[in-house]
Amino acid sequence: MDKVSEAPVAAADKGRAVFRIVIAGSQQAIFEELTSVERPLGAIFNSCMATTGLRRGGRIQMRTVSGRHTIVDGDILEYDPPNRFVHTHRFTQYDDPTSIVTYELKPVAGGVEVTLTVDDLPIGTKTAKDMQGGGDFMLKNLKAIIETGRPTFGARMLYAMFGALEFVLPARTKSENWPLERKDPR
Repeated sequence: MDKVSEAPVAAADKGRAVFRIVIAGSQQAIFEELTSVERPLGAIFNSCMATTGLRRGGRIQMRTVSGRHTIVDGDILEYDPPNRFVHTHRFTQYDDPTSIVTYELKPVAGGVEVTLTVDDLPIGTKTAKDMQGGGDFMLKNLKAIIETGRPTFGARMLYAMFGALEFVLPARTKSENWPLERKDPR
């Protein structure tokens, strides 16, 4: 297998970051791991997806397991299971502009190539810094979950800390400040 299948490859310039990995698993299982609303998403920082509907025009939020804090807020731009999922992305703790996150899945020799692309990445912001490290982390954990049934050991330890330290999240991230059914864009 080529190097891409072993570790994510990232490229960033002019507001775009691209991460890619090959995962030995089914395309459907990978897509479900990225979009399930039934359980915490181990590949996406153990967050829980809240949505008004997995469809174009639906709202999406990534919340803490308790549901008390909303970490990411956005709108679904495309939903084409099990091939493509595109949504806007804004960290609720920052005043940074919105980015666009695209997951593309395609069968390749040895499994499924997963490409995570972030467009309109606000260069030089906290969002850009978090997304650069987050893309790599997410794809490595997605691979681990699909291939072994659970996130990496480091991710499991990090998720335990997230739960214990949720109380330190900024007040502005409280879910009551981010209604899922909002009518006006922030």
